[in-house]
Amino acid sequence: MPVNLPDQLPAVELLKKENIFVMDDLRASMQDIRPLKLLILNLMPIKITTETDLIRLLSNSPLQVEIEFLGLTSHTPRNTPVEHLMSFYTTFSKVKNVCYDGMIITGAPVEMLPFSEVTYWNEVTEIFDWASTHVTSTFYICWGAQAALHHFYGINKYPLDKKLFGVFRHTLNDPTFPLFRGFDDQFYAPHSRHTTLHADEIRQHPQLNILSESEEAGVYIVSSRGGREFYVTGHSEYSPLTLHNEYNRDKEKGMNDVALPQNYYRNDDPSQPPLVQWRSHANLLYINWLNYFVYQATPFNIEEIAQLGEL
Repeated sequence: MPVNLPDQLPAVELLKKENIFVMDDLRASMQDIRPLKLLILNLMPIKITTETDLIRLLSNSPLQVEIEFLGLTSHTPRNTPVEHLMSFYTTFSKVKNVCYDGMIITGAPVEMLPFSEVTYWNEVTEIFDWASTHVTSTFYICWGAQAALHHFYGINKYPLDKKLFGVFRHTLNDPTFPLFRGFDDQFYAPHSRHTTLHADEIRQHPQLNILSESEEAGVYIVSSRGGREFYVTGHSEYSPLTLHNEYNRDKEKGMNDVALPQNYYRNDDPSQPPLVQWRSHANLLYINWLNYFVYQATPFNIEEIAQLGEL
């Protein structure tokens, strides 16, 4: 996909080295088509890494996508240079009267806090409500998925006995669902979290559809409004070394309960490289979302998104 990105975004040069096609503003303006407008609310602490991971997956389609990054005014990140945020991130006040074809809302490192104690809870839930009327399809990831399900449906998150950390096998509840076009009967995805959702609680809401689960990791993908929202509890966007870096970071902090990420290192040996088992399905997941639930569902006149009903 020709991904249209702001000039000088660090992800551009990183991805060009991987032979991934990205396009700057000038070249994109020469193509006589309407690109899909995609907004990413990036709540992850190391924002440049998350930007790169997501753009890598959004680049594997012939569709042209114009990506904009959204930040919060009620929270100042500590792990990303202020100059980067000022150069590449916008605020909700500047986009709240704009419609977008698609939106991604990431996880956040506030998983152990009650939702009401998250300092930016009011701002982020205002964005959730806005997205339901101004975005064709929104893709919520990890804490973002838990937070949105709680906000819209009162679904609770529950602490796990130990951190769910590694790469886990998943199955499809409806293999014919368009999001899974090209998927195998079983596939793998990374998880890294301390809390979980209960499937029985979700199934009490007829508006919600559990699309994929895992015996070890639990509920993986939930949809609502026919694909206007997807809630994904794992991290298909992770690069091969993300879990490795997280494992080393926790060890360096002196955390006593740091366990090896499961099903990740070859022979469970952290001195060996990880065995990447999720890359192909991660690409399919994002390609199918963009194609079937963003591109094919969005009106040509983007301002008509607010008039959409269930897909």
